[in-house]
Amino acid sequence: MISVIIPAFREEKMIRQTAETIAGILQREAIPYELLFIDDGSTDATWQEIQAASARDDNVRGIHFSRNFGKEAAMFAGLEKARGDCCVVIDCDLQHPPEKIVEMVRLWEQGYEVVEGIKEDRGEETGAHRFAAKSFYALISRAVGWDMSSASDFKLLDRKVVDTLNAMPERNVFFRALSYWVGYKKTEVTYRVQERTVGESKWSTRALIRYAITNITSFSAVPLHSITLLGILMLAIAVIFSLITLVQKLSGQAAEGFTTVILLLLFTGSLVMLSLGVIAYYIGKMYEELKGRPRYIISEECGGNRNDR
Repeated sequence: MISVIIPAFREEKMIRQTAETIAGILQREAIPYELLFIDDGSTDATWQEIQAASARDDNVRGIHFSRNFGKEAAMFAGLEKARGDCCVVIDCDLQHPPEKIVEMVRLWEQGYEVVEGIKEDRGEETGAHRFAAKSFYALISRAVGWDMSSASDFKLLDRKVVDTLNAMPERNVFFRALSYWVGYKKTEVTYRVQERTVGESKWSTRALIRYAITNITSFSAVPLHSITLLGILMLAIAVIFSLITLVQKLSGQAAEGFTTVILLLLFTGSLVMLSLGVIAYYIGKMYEELKGRPRYIISEECGGNRNDR
């Protein structure tokens, strides 16, 4: 059986269409399935729509968070609750083409343990959002050490891979990179990002920036290492200015340097404060990990065999 994990946040208009579309595709291909919707603390009627979908189709299950914990938490909740021999993670807005699930399953049946969905294009986006997305993927690719410019959360994972991810104790997780990092036998399918039929994207440029910072710091120590590079740069600048000052002094051409001193102090102080901010952010992440709070809290479930939970 295949478990299709569908995180949803304020997607009341998409739940029924998504459930019927994916179910129809899998039924035509005679692929046993369950659809697992994770409501990430939506404030609209998303949960009610999931309950209605589970009442119409016994293969639909739902999980409702007590509040909004974020997409990463929703995906990992789905992985932990999934019952299938493999899991596919797909967005609720159907911008990930659901017909590609069949292609992923056929590759899994051939022995592949991770089937990555790779974007051929990003579809229609505003210029600001496209720039922000490209900047994010450039940063995250540099941080994690491999090209993630076309990566997505749309992928199939074998049960072995799912169990490996579920066994990881860390709380601040980056699913897209972590599922790549674990290894296993991989292949790819390409897809074109589809346009939404209803509703609108919940990803603003500000949210994408926050998402980038959170995931870079949760998966990589590159920002910390950059502080060392800044220190080396400042040392080089200090050596150059020291030599210039010494030469001017010895030649009797030393001039008043109040403006230069002020600028150097401001520049140095800004770098020190920035470095402290980066260090403090990592300390905060460590503090969160040490507290050991759960990634998410489930307030309600629906659908499926309740005795099998």
